[in-house]
Amino acid sequence: MYKIKNDQLSIGVRKTGAELCSLKKTGSELEYLWQGTPEIWGGQAPNLFPVVGGLKEDTYFFEGNKYSLPRHGFLRHNKNFRLKEQHEKQLVFELSYSEETLKVYPFKFTFEISFTLKKNNVCVSHRVLNLDLKPLYFSLGGHPAFNVPLYEDESLEDYFLEFDRDMDLHSYTLTQTGLIKEQTVEVLKNDKKIQLHKNLFDRDALIFKDIPSKRISLKNKSGKNILTVEYEDFRHLGIWSKPAAPFVCLEPWLGYADVENTNQDLKTKEGINELMPSQEFKASYSIQIE
Repeated sequence: MYKIKNDQLSIGVRKTGAELCSLKKTGSELEYLWQGTPEIWGGQAPNLFPVVGGLKEDTYFFEGNKYSLPRHGFLRHNKNFRLKEQHEKQLVFELSYSEETLKVYPFKFTFEISFTLKKNNVCVSHRVLNLDLKPLYFSLGGHPAFNVPLYEDESLEDYFLEFDRDMDLHSYTLTQTGLIKEQTVEVLKNDKKIQLHKNLFDRDALIFKDIPSKRISLKNKSGKNILTVEYEDFRHLGIWSKPAAPFVCLEPWLGYADVENTNQDLKTKEGINELMPSQEFKASYSIQIE
């Protein structure tokens, strides 16, 4: 694990998967990031690329050839990341294509992710470079999980999520295999608060396509702001936890799982991003600790 800090925050990032694995206020032992208890959920803040969510039968087609990718792609648990740069307040990790990745994802690329401390913010920045002679098709996203409740004398029901504006918001529902259905359920009606409770994720994640809000905060019942995730560069948002588990994931996405009626063609996959040869793509989100 690599650690950096400033006068307000300290973070740890694991080289495997370039995964954020600790988030604290400087000088405090209070951990804001879920610590990945394996019997509940072993992740902490996995990075999602080149797909977000699941593919139908874990399969897609590109130019007539069939490929297979696991849910959320191949960055999770990937030991081939290298630490490209380390500064007092920044860590930069890089993963480039290999013979192994070309077998499951036929594109030459470099994926870079950096973690930068700015006052009480952690800025998580992504950079994708297309090294190929053909367009590159990809999705990417974040999956940070935060401890809820933060203190032993609290419960999950003592917390709620609050967007930066009132909205009518519907979540897409999922099949048992994790594909997105056409059906939606109403989550908000001219409101901005989602109360956390043990049954909120009984039907899996809340999935918001093209969400107008670009800021979501975790607050406790007194209205105190615990943390805020800003995701101006991301069109979609997922919110997820294991039912009744003591964490919540706030997930900025550029892309999402396959829709139920997909033809499995990567080029026409709903929510996919296209990057032309020799071009680069950048997107960032931030976590602010109050």
